[in-house]
Amino acid sequence: MNDDVALQSAAGTALRILFNPALTGTALRCFASIFRNFFGLQYWGLLNGKIPVSRVDHLLDEKIPFDPSRVEIYMDFSAFWIRCQGFLLRRFGSAAENEVRDFLAAIGTLYAFAAEVYKRNLSTTRRPRCLNNFRFWLIHTFDPHLMCIPSLHVMVMILSYTRFRKSISVMRAEKDCAAQCAEVDRGAGNITEAVLFVKQHSVNCIAAAMYAMTCFDGELFPPAEAEAFLSALFTGSLPDRDAEAVRGHIKNLYERFLDEGKNTEDWTRPLLNFLASQPQAEKKK
Repeated sequence: MNDDVALQSAAGTALRILFNPALTGTALRCFASIFRNFFGLQYWGLLNGKIPVSRVDHLLDEKIPFDPSRVEIYMDFSAFWIRCQGFLLRRFGSAAENEVRDFLAAIGTLYAFAAEVYKRNLSTTRRPRCLNNFRFWLIHTFDPHLMCIPSLHVMVMILSYTRFRKSISVMRAEKDCAAQCAEVDRGAGNITEAVLFVKQHSVNCIAAAMYAMTCFDGELFPPAEAEAFLSALFTGSLPDRDAEAVRGHIKNLYERFLDEGKNTEDWTRPLLNFLASQPQAEKKK
């Protein structure tokens, strides 16, 4: 039996889920939510032209060098969470179906949750061109890049590693699967870092995603877990002083969003207020 999460087949897992009667309906609703609330909404916002678009870059983004070599890590984000579910199904069989179904339902709900911000205020960042890399050509051609805050890349990574831990706990396999949990933690962190190294997001987007995830599931991602998640980022991938400055800004902005959120019943209000305070981007044509 293959014990590495990274070596599970994402395509094989997707087919296994789609042809499993216990999972098919939830999977189809999940994928429909992804296309409706991300791809569909983004292109509708581009064509509609009435939703404000804020530019959310920060000076600290310059501390993070553009690293095209990390584009494969960045683009692995969907396959990553699918492989996590593949491991659960391979290791635990039908006993894991409830956990996988709950995760798929959560992913679909998460996209709709983030869209509560996007429907009212889109956001973007400056992206350097990388014309000699086919993957960047694909990204820059087909991604309008209008949904930066909150970052769904980061939200999905947080959901993936926290739910994976929870599923392993439900299966009472914490000891046997400690290595896999550590592997998934590292993978989620690597993809989170990659969104900044390939310049698809700003440091501001990370803080917004963490805040959104605490609002989405405060039991799995309370402030203490957010701090632990953040403390592991950029260790060894940035000079210590730069890493400390980036983490410090993300932490302060995350805590600011939390504080502002205490005074409103609408979790999106702190993010919408922040977006309204940022410069407006030129309308994309």
